Amino acid sequence: THWVAVERDITERRQQQEEILSLNSELEERVLLRTAQLVAANKELESFAYAVSHDLRSPLNTIHGFSQLLAKIDAENISEKGKHYLDRIGVGVEQMGELIEGLLTLAHLSREQLKSENVDLSAVARLIEQDHREREPQRQAQVHIQDGLSAHGDPRLLSAVLQNLLANAWKFSSKKSAARIDVGSELGADGDTIFFVKDNGAGFDMAYAHKLFGTFERLHSPGDFAGTGIGLATVKRVIERHGGRVWAESKLNEGATFYFTLNRAAIKLVN
Repeated sequence: THWVAVERDITERRQQQEEILSLNSELEERVLLRTAQLVAANKELESFAYAVSHDLRSPLNTIHGFSQLLAKIDAENISEKGKHYLDRIGVGVEQMGELIEGLLTLAHLSREQLKSENVDLSAVARLIEQDHREREPQRQAQVHIQDGLSAHGDPRLLSAVLQNLLANAWKFSSKKSAARIDVGSELGADGDTIFFVKDNGAGFDMAYAHKLFGTFERLHSPGDFAGTGIGLATVKRVIERHGGRVWAESKLNEGATFYFTLNRAAIKLVN
């Protein structure tokens, strides 16, 4: 009886090992299939990026060029209504150009190799602030940027995160007579460093927060605030590629705070 039990045990173990090997083999096949699908998707994405940069830009440049030419060569004969229509064409071309650039950025984010360098986020934020002040010198906005914010990651992509978040804060606080923007960090309950960009601008209804980071999603009408709806989708893509997460909190007409974390290995807070 003892030997029968031992033999049965050995048989069961062999069956288990065979099942494990079979499952491993099936898993490897699934991984290979998924990898092949991702490679194919990336190739399609590259083709899409090429189409966007060339096939769509070409007719757009044609529209822009001929509308400007028409405004110049026939300026005396164009009615006020005609001039208004030409201006509308110019605005539409500009908006489409921004949309194309945004789509290209999103396409590149999904496939380009990440660099790993120490990035002085405080310095990057100050350069972005300076750029906004030079473009709108009439704006009266208080911008407070915490010293010593630093992270390890791709410098260009992390700069794009701050560029988009600060551009949003600058834009949505533009109707406040005493606009204020804060850029800083705090420690989360789990010890992670949480970076944030906060403003006291228009804010948004938290009921629609789940739409914030979707491509082409906008919570404000174009008449109130211009935009393409691609900026926050770009932010989300960059943060996720750095192993972090991004979210926002807000109250309508009281401002918004955008938070993001990075992989712990990518964070270094300099005192």
